[in-house]
Amino acid sequence: MALKRESLRLYLITDPILCAKLGVVETVHRAVAGGVSMVQLRDKQATTSQRIALARALMDALNGTGVMLIINDDLEAAILSGADGAHIGQSDGSPQRARTLLGPTRILGLSCETPQTVAAACVAPVDYLGLGPVFATGTKSDHECPVGITGLATLVSGTELPTVAIGGLNSSHVNDVMLAGADGLSVVSAICGQADPRAAAAKFISSKSGCQ
Repeated sequence: MALKRESLRLYLITDPILCAKLGVVETVHRAVAGGVSMVQLRDKQATTSQRIALARALMDALNGTGVMLIINDDLEAAILSGADGAHIGQSDGSPQRARTLLGPTRILGLSCETPQTVAAACVAPVDYLGLGPVFATGTKSDHECPVGITGLATLVSGTELPTVAIGGLNSSHVNDVMLAGADGLSVVSAICGQADPRAAAAKFISSKSGCQ
């Protein structure tokens, strides 16, 4: 499965707590209607079987939209649910092992926080990189020190792989992130934590950068 750079334009990471009012599936449904171009299911507290069930519900909601579903960390859930791929961090095992388990056709993303990890990823069997955190974020307590927009540009310059910026981003950051060279923005609370996920997503798309 080939990954198009535009699929990373607006990358939504789900949060079950922030999505509690509407539910994860309905939040994603509305956000995709507003312009979200890729969805990652992240639920650190769920079991693999719970992730599989939710992933299948999300795939039903995404059917016909062209939006891919990625599973955070849980390779077994990604495989058994039939999701489009998985995303792993630096402490989640090697990309080589993940690729072997996922097979050649599923998408594999990797988080990178430093020029050194970006350089290593350039020879790894991954399809895209999540770069950051750009800013501090309350949705992931164990993140590295924020790199800022300048640091993001440095990380992007170290790879030819598609890249998505992550960490404390909202619609006011679209221009800066795109000028730094990233293919898109990854967000959590800027959409999941909003009363109207569709309008929140559309706000990113209406920003006057290459996010359109």
